[in-house]
Amino acid sequence: MPDLGAENTFEQCISEMALAGYTGTEIGNKYPEDPETLKHYLDLRGLQTASAWFSSFLTTESFEDVKASFIEHRDFLYALGAEVIVVSEQGNSIQKEDAALFGQKPVFDEEDWKRFIDGLQQLGELANEKGMTIVYHHHMGTGIQTTEEIERLMEETDSDKVSLLYDTGHLVFSGGDPFYILDKYFHRIKHVHFKDIREKIAEEIIHEKDNFLGAVKKVRSLCLETAISILSQSWSI
Repeated sequence: MPDLGAENTFEQCISEMALAGYTGTEIGNKYPEDPETLKHYLDLRGLQTASAWFSSFLTTESFEDVKASFIEHRDFLYALGAEVIVVSEQGNSIQKEDAALFGQKPVFDEEDWKRFIDGLQQLGELANEKGMTIVYHHHMGTGIQTTEEIERLMEETDSDKVSLLYDTGHLVFSGGDPFYILDKYFHRIKHVHFKDIREKIAEEIIHEKDNFLGAVKKVRSLCLETAISILSQSWSI
């Protein structure tokens, strides 16, 4: 959602990251696409590149098309010194659609699973060519959202080709037990997203059969209200 935070420049974002004490960043939509230019900006602030999201369409597009896009993405991250590549299957994803998050998410049939697993394994091999690793991002509104789907993904892929991105927010939101996945696949986790969940908003999304972006917007509104309240209290003091 590029409109969220559109008023903040790229330079402001990474400068505030550095001031907050961070030493790394994933790549956002504001970031320069030339690796040398981007690395220059990050080096000035003592920041390294952790990774960047790659949308795969293994279940809906030809593998050759996905492969070409992946290699370009891989080489970009490699030039920046990243060691892992965040991958999420977006074939028939509803995460950007006006669709009920828990009622209309894609569910893979056996053919989908075959294309997905075979393709992901091949992408893993391409990552290995550069000494890099795929970390798969389970995500709300996609074919890999539930605990059962994560388990099948892990069981049907090779550990040297596909690792797991452990996302606390998406696991809790999906209704799963984050500690179960953590314990079972600790040895496969090579990237982590620590996130909080606003339980009230999550419940509203389920009850109202709302979409994923609706949840994001509600959280943003809540954060803005909280920030305004804190500022107001500071001014009154």
